[in-house]
Amino acid sequence: MIEIRIHGRGGQGAVIASTVIAHASHHAGYRVQVFPEFGVERRGVPVTAFARLDRSPILLRTKITNPDHVVVLDPALARHSPVTDGMREDGCIVMNSPSDEGLESLQGPWRLAWVDATEIAARHGIGTASAPIVNTTMVGAFAAATGLFRMEHVEAALREVLPAGAEANAAAALEAFEALRVMPSPVTGALQALFEGGAR
Repeated sequence: MIEIRIHGRGGQGAVIASTVIAHASHHAGYRVQVFPEFGVERRGVPVTAFARLDRSPILLRTKITNPDHVVVLDPALARHSPVTDGMREDGCIVMNSPSDEGLESLQGPWRLAWVDATEIAARHGIGTASAPIVNTTMVGAFAAATGLFRMEHVEAALREVLPAGAEANAAAALEAFEALRVMPSPVTGALQALFEGGAR
């Protein structure tokens, strides 16, 4: 079973992101389960959404506390929310961030990837110029980071979940898929430094 946790704020579409991930995963042959966890339901308040994927029927109905993968829609949440809590060591965190600056604090035994979804979504007219909505853009980044489903599955999911804006959302998701960057892990960096030091 693969468990996914999505961190966002009210109005950013974390629940829609989990729904698109579920539909894309279904097209890739998974059984799926999605559910949100709200605090106070108002714009800007932290919202968490969850998804489970499995090749077999999913009987579990509990909250996800040890996710395989985490998606963070708002980079500010990484400073104020426990986005890495319970992360599995072989998982991946996919961050919306304009650069890798400041992401070192999120590094661990998992992979850490980032993309500037805000800039991409704004350029494709998703949301408004002052408040781009990055949820579907980040689904493209998530597909690239995890390989759980392909872009054709994302496009099919967007036609089902957001038919009116499917074309723009798919274009933004594809751009994020192609633009995703993965930070070198601390272990890899240390081994490389050791190797380079020994080669001198």
